[in-house]
Amino acid sequence: MNISKEVKRARKGNKASFETLIREYKMTMYRVSKTILKRDEDCADAIQEAILKAYHSIGTLKEPHYFKTWLLRIVMNECYAIIRKQKKVIQLEELPEESRFENGYANIEVRELLSNLSHEDAMVLQLFYIRDFTIKEMAEVMDMPENTVKTKLRRAKKRAQLQVKEDLQWKSGNNS
Repeated sequence: MNISKEVKRARKGNKASFETLIREYKMTMYRVSKTILKRDEDCADAIQEAILKAYHSIGTLKEPHYFKTWLLRIVMNECYAIIRKQKKVIQLEELPEESRFENGYANIEVRELLSNLSHEDAMVLQLFYIRDFTIKEMAEVMDMPENTVKTKLRRAKKRAQLQVKEDLQWKSGNNS
């Protein structure tokens, strides 16, 4: 599929071309939204809103080859909007999802570690280590240079290692 041609057709009002583009990037949109949001329902809401906004504003996209980055940026903005709305509402704690690991504790420990990091650190680590994004893909999605992404990833990894070390020290101090 030639993305640029499909984008040009979609900008001229071709609904089928727009649908083709959305189908092409639906899993990527989900992976990005799942990195930011925890619940699948919230991811679906963010993606739905992003698709509507993209459809109505595709005429503003100047360079067709930036469609993917543009679309993912809209998805991220919708995810952040959902987070802002949720902060205004007190929510009950959700039960952890069933683990995909043989040892269910590993999944819980990873989630706990990520929840103790800043949102940006958690997002960078999730995109790279859990969602298997490349540095280049992360740079496109986060709209920043690759070297900046590498620096953020290195710093987030260092902070995560410190967090693990502190947790181990605390646990060994309480078990003595």
